[in-house]
Amino acid sequence: DAKKLVRSPSGLRMVPEHRGARSPFGLDEPPWVPDKECPRCMQCDTKFDFITRKHHCRRCGKCFCDKCCSKKVPLPRMCFVDPVRQCAECALVSQKETEFYDKQLKVLMNGATFFVTLGTSDKSELMVCRLSNNQRYLVLDGDSHYEIEIIQISTVQILTEGFTPGGGNTRAIGMILQYKVPGSEEVMQMKFTAGEDFSCNKKLSAAWLAAMHKATKLLYESRDQ
Repeated sequence: DAKKLVRSPSGLRMVPEHRGARSPFGLDEPPWVPDKECPRCMQCDTKFDFITRKHHCRRCGKCFCDKCCSKKVPLPRMCFVDPVRQCAECALVSQKETEFYDKQLKVLMNGATFFVTLGTSDKSELMVCRLSNNQRYLVLDGDSHYEIEIIQISTVQILTEGFTPGGGNTRAIGMILQYKVPGSEEVMQMKFTAGEDFSCNKKLSAAWLAAMHKATKLLYESRDQ
């Protein structure tokens, strides 16, 4: 998808030419709190003056002094080209998201193999599941072919095993996905199960499911914006 470089008060952004092509995990730039409504830092309550200047966090749009908004952190969910100024709370969130964009997003795009069951069928099909390069579709390939638009996904339930009363580690072994068919209110369901045979890498499948779990959280956040 074609992209264009745009400049906003927050910085340079590389965004899709058409809004419909944007990533479903993306966030819109927030409106800045107007200067006249912000005589003091919204974190430490320091009064702004000629020496103590005000700065806006690029993620939340609130107004802070330099001490409370000094970090410049990457913010790929808003498509910023360079790291941008963020308050301490937002910077922490953005830093945690960096792992998703640097590692887990690549895992999703590389794909993994699952047995996929459609609806209430008692038959499953071995399929390679991956996220499309533009992040907008979940692509399933086997004897059949499916493309599920990410924005049409309504719920994702990760299936796990290995829990013990003592608090032992769990391992992702599958997921149940529900999504709407475009142009219809019908809700479809798919069940993904990691294969037990040697042709399926269970470790890779577990990593893919963990990445999908993180992607789902970001998807829900984007919708709630």
